[in-house]
Amino acid sequence: MSGQDQRHKQLKQWLDSQFDSPILDLKLIFGDASFRRYFRFSHQGKSYIAADAPPNKEDSRPFVAMTQAYHNAELPAPELVHVDLELGFMCQSDLGDTHLQKRLTGETASHWYSKALAHLPSVLAITETELGPLPVCDNKWLQQELDLLPQWFLKTHLNWHHDGFDAYWPVLCQNLIDSAQQQPQGGMHRDYHSRNLMVVGDELAIIDYQGAMLGPITYDPVSLLKDCYISWPRAQVESWLEGYFTQLRKQPQFADIEFESFLKWFDLMGLQRHLKVLGIFARLCHRDAKPHYLDDLPRVLAYVIDASARYPETQVLAEFAKTWQAQLEPK
Repeated sequence: MSGQDQRHKQLKQWLDSQFDSPILDLKLIFGDASFRRYFRFSHQGKSYIAADAPPNKEDSRPFVAMTQAYHNAELPAPELVHVDLELGFMCQSDLGDTHLQKRLTGETASHWYSKALAHLPSVLAITETELGPLPVCDNKWLQQELDLLPQWFLKTHLNWHHDGFDAYWPVLCQNLIDSAQQQPQGGMHRDYHSRNLMVVGDELAIIDYQGAMLGPITYDPVSLLKDCYISWPRAQVESWLEGYFTQLRKQPQFADIEFESFLKWFDLMGLQRHLKVLGIFARLCHRDAKPHYLDDLPRVLAYVIDASARYPETQVLAEFAKTWQAQLEPK
């Protein structure tokens, strides 16, 4: 029996022990970019989600603590029905199968994005959980994320090297890190996009928030509006962002920020995130045997080119990124 089959058997036995009668139809839904796997099952006519997060691979304590913090802040998140951290098993309420991405069209996007953006001030306000203060997205963390680009995307995936880029890279990284740290800081989900928002009726529920940190205020908005899995015209993105910014400025601590500054922070924060994502998607392919993430590289690279071309200090990156883009194109 394989390791995964053994985990499935153990999960079924654990769930049976948590309910007053055996559960039915424990079926795999999907595994995400981590080592977690999710299953759906039913018990007495009600549907539930079971999560398998092997404790030697995944620490589920932040997820449990953040779930409680989200509930305390009246943010829509799944209910935890049963939890065993030592085994790495959880039973959650079932939010359905409809990720926001499936509902987004030119006609519906403004409706859904207004709902998604409306949750972010509450996310910003969560700076600690029962485990203590959230981890800080500091210079070291931002640099470690950026380092994924040369290691996995440029070297491993493209087999690309350029002496001029090697000289420019530290300067670029410092510019992006400085921009991130110049912003006000707050709680951030850190992966707030259309596949981590579930449509439940006419409302949204938030999932996959266990990586929450303290960091730049534009990180979650750019994760949502420059989504790695779906893109929108620049004018529309700016319009949505300005609407969010108008609401944010009503809070005294943000009242003195000008939209021009906020927009630049947003673009450069997106640049840091998307350079990291290029590395992550390449790593998911080459290390973790998940090649389907390569399908989204062109969209992410297009974000990099567009954002870097807008500001003098990053325009050199745009030219390098165009050569990466040419290398990705089918021959």
